[in-house]
Amino acid sequence: MAVDNVSFSVAEGECYGLLGPNGAGKTTTISMVCGLLRADSGEVTIDGHPGGSLEAKAAVGYVPQDLALYPDLSAHENLHFFGQLYGLRGSALEARIEDTLALVGLSDRADDRIGTYSGGMKRRANIAAGLLHEPRLLVLDEPTVGVDTQSRHAILETVAGLGISVLYTTHYMEEATKLCQRIGIIDDGRLVAEGTPRHLIDEFGGADRVRLTFRQAETAVMELACGQLPGVQEVRPFEGGLELGTDHGAGVLPTLVQTAGQHGVELTGVEVLMPDLEGVFLTLTGKELRD
Repeated sequence: MAVDNVSFSVAEGECYGLLGPNGAGKTTTISMVCGLLRADSGEVTIDGHPGGSLEAKAAVGYVPQDLALYPDLSAHENLHFFGQLYGLRGSALEARIEDTLALVGLSDRADDRIGTYSGGMKRRANIAAGLLHEPRLLVLDEPTVGVDTQSRHAILETVAGLGISVLYTTHYMEEATKLCQRIGIIDDGRLVAEGTPRHLIDEFGGADRVRLTFRQAETAVMELACGQLPGVQEVRPFEGGLELGTDHGAGVLPTLVQTAGQHGVELTGVEVLMPDLEGVFLTLTGKELRD
């Protein structure tokens, strides 16, 4: 996927999220940042060095979505091998192996083969390999894909505590909301929005939503009544109830309950759904599944 005029910066110590649907240009962008692809125009600068230069590559730790580890070697052996590629030797290398394995919680499994690890442990070992040479920028491409909840939590805690610049891609919007100080949303090769999670939600999140559930036979009367209420922007039926769009959030609930009572409708459930980053993502990139 070619990218067109994509421009962003990652500040020192900042976690920057790069989000986009499949085929949007994330992998191309990451590949140029890491020096794996050369841009036809424009420039990439890493820690003051031109992208693709040895200095720039040395400043980047790349953790790909696919595991970049040898399954027949232990975690220690993998890190020893990669450390030598980075030019680390002797006691300095051993100290870095010890530190990075401790950071990702794998010190007690250092001598076990990677092939015996769980999916979450493999992901954490993958991150350790990317951190081994103390990069200025860590690029994490979908680091929690296919892992259990506990491993996801451990990975997120590790990333949050690194204190270095991080370029983070994920399809999990809650991860981006929790980790990233700023987020760029890319679609069709272009950066379509950028800002803090709060800024993006406020600008593109749309109205609050309220879900009402009641007997199916009462849908028509409630749809008509709710559509006439002040502050209700849209009314959309679903099986078992209605979903309303409103600027008033929970403030509209007393009016909705009163309206239901006036029409003899017994509400069985009320849920207020605030705008979130997932809604922003769908608004900006569309809801169609793209492979």
